[in-house]
Amino acid sequence: MSELSSSFFLITRHGPVVQLSMNRPEKANGMTPDFWTELPRLLSELDTDEAVRAVVLSGKGKHFTGGMDLAAFGSIAALFEQEPGRAAYALRKKIMQLQDAFTAIEQARFPVIAAIHGACIGGGIDMISACDMRLASSDAYFSIEEINIGMTADVGTLQRLPKLVSPAIVAELAYTGRRFSAEEALRLGLLSRVCETREQLMADTFALAEQICAKSPLAIAGVKRNLSYSRDHGVADGLDYMATWNAGMLRAEDLMKAVQASMAKKEAVFADLLSEKSLAI
Repeated sequence: MSELSSSFFLITRHGPVVQLSMNRPEKANGMTPDFWTELPRLLSELDTDEAVRAVVLSGKGKHFTGGMDLAAFGSIAALFEQEPGRAAYALRKKIMQLQDAFTAIEQARFPVIAAIHGACIGGGIDMISACDMRLASSDAYFSIEEINIGMTADVGTLQRLPKLVSPAIVAELAYTGRRFSAEEALRLGLLSRVCETREQLMADTFALAEQICAKSPLAIAGVKRNLSYSRDHGVADGLDYMATWNAGMLRAEDLMKAVQASMAKKEAVFADLLSEKSLAI
């Protein structure tokens, strides 16, 4: 992997797993403008590295994230002093740019796993809703916080969360902004696992990531793409897309490796995807 740099994230490589840790602990990892530009950039750069097979999103310090750092977005407040039509147009464009930061999580070819501890509120809910899997420590708590500051959550929670848990539950949480615990999030289906401690959380998260990384990266990319497609389309369309995907992507090499390894009671070793450099024209 080429050297990655970031002013907001601490980037750590663990073999095929890359950990992106929000690294602003003194401000509860509040999402500054740097966060919104660097997250999609880093995911795009990691996507071109054929050896990367999973990403873990975590937070340094006491909390996962307190959400958007509103104090760092003074330019948005200044918009309201401008001509209303032009201000609305500029604000809409800015909101869509922020939305794109989390859409980048869905568009990455590899799974992105959120490891959550402490607070996960506001923009944190938007972010984890776009992740493929979510694990948390028992001290984690959540809130769709935007309603408490007089606004509607606008960068993904209301669009993605109802696809993960009951829409009626999402409505309650979005209308009230109440906090809910890791145990409740697990019961609702938002989390796949709750760990007793933060240390256990990270151990379990990396164990899960490593288990995924042992599978065929081509098959993993297919799972991710088809899960996203099926979420946004009907069953018939999803089945048609799946058939087309496997007709083009299913190859004997990975199948034979998996079958032979299973018969020999060994772990199969799958080749990385092609490097983007090999496609240079």
